[in-house]
Amino acid sequence: MFGVARRLVAVVAALLLLGACGSAGPTGFTGITHAPYAVAATPLQNTDGSTYALTQATKPLTLVFFGYTHCEDYCPLVMNNLSVALQRLDEEDRSKVDLVFVTSDPARDTGPVLRKYLDRYGDGFLGLTGKLTDIVTVAKSLAVSVDDGTKLPDGGYDLTSHSTTITALGPDHTSTVLWDMETSSAQFAADFTAILHGKAPAAS
Repeated sequence: MFGVARRLVAVVAALLLLGACGSAGPTGFTGITHAPYAVAATPLQNTDGSTYALTQATKPLTLVFFGYTHCEDYCPLVMNNLSVALQRLDEEDRSKVDLVFVTSDPARDTGPVLRKYLDRYGDGFLGLTGKLTDIVTVAKSLAVSVDDGTKLPDGGYDLTSHSTTITALGPDHTSTVLWDMETSSAQFAADFTAILHGKAPAAS
């Protein structure tokens, strides 16, 4: 009797653990679909010093994440999961995806700093910096919150506050899908594959 009870407890615990790890919705798609957001054409600065606007993206899928290199928690988690997710894709699908990291801390995140940071996660990732006001403009166009430098009560400025969502841009430079920071690499990879093969849910 006690052995059966222990096995039942173990099964329930395993089910709870699986639920805690996150799961896709009934369609098997984890991302959140939404009405289209058109990204601003505001130019920012690439790590090589050239200007780059997100409206210049040419891949079928461009992933955009706003963060900063001194972030010690959420940013490394998201970047690691995105990096592993891209490694899960086959070579053909991987060639159709770009990953763009836009800093929310341009005072410290210069081009060389961003390049060194991104190279830790993979090859070919784009890093963008620029004027904080321009970064805020681009972020707002994608419904992403980036602190605009409002003075804090102690007299300083918090320039590193940002939303932790990841945005998918299509070739028309609009976004209809986003993910939260708790999305796993496997969930990202499955959703990227669905988007690239036209199997993602329609925007709601």
